[in-house]
Amino acid sequence: MQRDERFDSADRIIKVGFWVNALLMVFKLAAGYWGHSDAVFADGIESACDFVAIFATMMALKLGRQPFDANHPYGHGRAESLAALLVSLVIFATGVWILWESIHAIINRDFKSPGWIAVAAAFFTIVIKEWLYRFSVKTGKMLESPALLAIAKDHRKDAVTSVSTLVGVVGAFFGFGIMDPLAAGLTSFFILHIGYQTFRESAHDLMDGAVPTDFIEALQGLAESVERVEHVHEMRARRSGQYMIVDLKLEMDPQMTVKESHDVATRVKKLIFERYPGVGDVMIHINPHDEEHEDLIRL
Repeated sequence: MQRDERFDSADRIIKVGFWVNALLMVFKLAAGYWGHSDAVFADGIESACDFVAIFATMMALKLGRQPFDANHPYGHGRAESLAALLVSLVIFATGVWILWESIHAIINRDFKSPGWIAVAAAFFTIVIKEWLYRFSVKTGKMLESPALLAIAKDHRKDAVTSVSTLVGVVGAFFGFGIMDPLAAGLTSFFILHIGYQTFRESAHDLMDGAVPTDFIEALQGLAESVERVEHVHEMRARRSGQYMIVDLKLEMDPQMTVKESHDVATRVKKLIFERYPGVGDVMIHINPHDEEHEDLIRL
């Protein structure tokens, strides 16, 4: 998949979620108001927050697809991780808000009797949001896009929230008013967990956190399979949006010419690109094999 194709795929998924979320927001706000359900109306407010988060993600993808330039020599991929961080804060804030509202309603015994439209709104939200989650996470995993995966988790959060809303609204519909805020309060803890996970993953990428060990081991084996490469060591990789940036050191025969060692390094880089479409750049340093050498680093 070419670079533009990757970003076009992510854009399509985000835009579908954006407009579906907009329609759900209007529907839930109307259903909550006319159906006399604070839980469904609160769900609509939550969708309004998601609307803002998805819009920010769309802008981040637009920025992230720009190639490297003089001011950003490693590209603009980190914009996706920043967007994921924003989405995590929206998810976390939503969880805190729902927990607070549910506690407040239980303490004040502020229970209502919702109408059937509120029940329908909660049910349709579950179905649509779960579909959006599966739709988004499939492409997000394929592209390894932090922003798209964060939005997918946000869709799953909405589906889970709506499950509690449905349980609460149905219970309140049949006269058990406390079920509405109680179910919402219990679900808020799950939402807080999703927000924490999303925040941790995006912060990990922004802090140049280590990539999975099996990925590094696979790259090392691939590089060492190239003829005239004696050994590969000190491999590192970090995520920049949808791409990985890899650093590695090759040990080769010290008698090789600069041209020969350059050709070998080029073969290694091409092989990695062919095997791993999610790798955006490979920076290679060459050391003489079986000779003492000092690797200079200040990190």
